[in-house]
Amino acid sequence: MSITASMVKELREKTGAGMMDCKRALQDAEGDMDRAAEILREKGMAQAAKKSDRIAAEGLAVVEVSGDYAIAVEINSETDFVAKNEGFQALTKEIATHLVETRPADVEAALAAPIGDSATLQEYLNAKVAQIGERIDLRRFAILEKPESGVCGSYVHMGGSIAVIVAVDGSTDEGLARDMAMHIAAAKPRYVSRDQVSAEEVEKEREFLKTQALNEGKSANIVEKMVEGRLGKFFEDICVNDQAFIKDPDKKVGKLLSEQGASIVSFVRYEVGEGLEKREENFAEEVLAQTKKD
Repeated sequence: MSITASMVKELREKTGAGMMDCKRALQDAEGDMDRAAEILREKGMAQAAKKSDRIAAEGLAVVEVSGDYAIAVEINSETDFVAKNEGFQALTKEIATHLVETRPADVEAALAAPIGDSATLQEYLNAKVAQIGERIDLRRFAILEKPESGVCGSYVHMGGSIAVIVAVDGSTDEGLARDMAMHIAAAKPRYVSRDQVSAEEVEKEREFLKTQALNEGKSANIVEKMVEGRLGKFFEDICVNDQAFIKDPDKKVGKLLSEQGASIVSFVRYEVGEGLEKREENFAEEVLAQTKKD
């Protein structure tokens, strides 16, 4: 049968797939709209499988706040070009909103659960792979609940390279919570306070510092005092309460908060691609690769 422009337009609006893909799917389905949509879905799954071994270490880290909950989400793409695309940014926000509202237990549960008209979030992402032409991964997410007498703060750096959410208790000052999130983005702590650092990690650092001091030729009778002093610097690097506040370096974060009767309960800091293998590709090759997809 003849495939009309209006049929292509209808299928494109229904699936979000490219115009030529919609036309071919309608031709293969002999004009059957539902079958054409199914063909496009199958194509998306096939393309997603084909790209599953590609490195996806770019992307966006975003935050979303809904009621008493705040979420940080990292979604990865293969190239920075796609990460900067409005469609990918809209997709990331859509998924973050969906996750903070449904609050699944983990990534596996999130991917297996429905979203919109799609059977599962994984199938929805597969369809987006077919549209965008790159592997897309929901890498991780974390949800914080607002303390009963507190507030959740958030901060996103450089349009999505770093995302932070923080739960502050004892204060409902949103500006203070945002300042804490901004500080965490910049200072990169791993813990709130010293008591969260395991004894094993502290002992490992102590032994490292002791060996370092002895290798520097320090006498054994002063090594112990040196090590304890250097441990203080170790805690400043990893514990937010021990860090100098970025907006007032003369004051420690813990001290600043205690003066206002507040404290950080927990935080999440995501930096896009941290811990992932980055693919090797120069700028000119990336531009060429993107133009071939278009």
